[in-house]
Amino acid sequence: MNLRRLHHIAIICNDYQRSKKFYTEVMGFEVLQEVYREERDSYKLDLSFHGEYLIELFSFPNTPERPSYPEARGLRHLCFAVDNIEEAKQQLNDEGVETGEIMIDPHTNKRFVFFEDPDQLPLELYEL
Repeated sequence: MNLRRLHHIAIICNDYQRSKKFYTEVMGFEVLQEVYREERDSYKLDLSFHGEYLIELFSFPNTPERPSYPEARGLRHLCFAVDNIEEAKQQLNDEGVETGEIMIDPHTNKRFVFFEDPDQLPLELYEL
């Protein structure tokens, strides 16, 4: 197998319009394509960042909640790189997104902070 790169991350949300606004207006992703699949009563939103296709945002009716705390088995969180952690944290806070305290990775001495998307999906910013 010759893996070349990560192609995309699929996220299922509860409130499609709220999550679409979060990922486009707060996080800054660009809409590549938006499709409503009537037979599934489901939206599929393809999002890119700096021209790179990255996230598929899905909506489905009556989705079960994802256990996050205590930490559940499976994908732990998504992490996005930033140049300035304080500035990025402040921008999230200005948009009404609560963040944790900035912490330092003891192995790299790089700073990071956790926050959540509208469905409590754990997200992280990591300073380059």
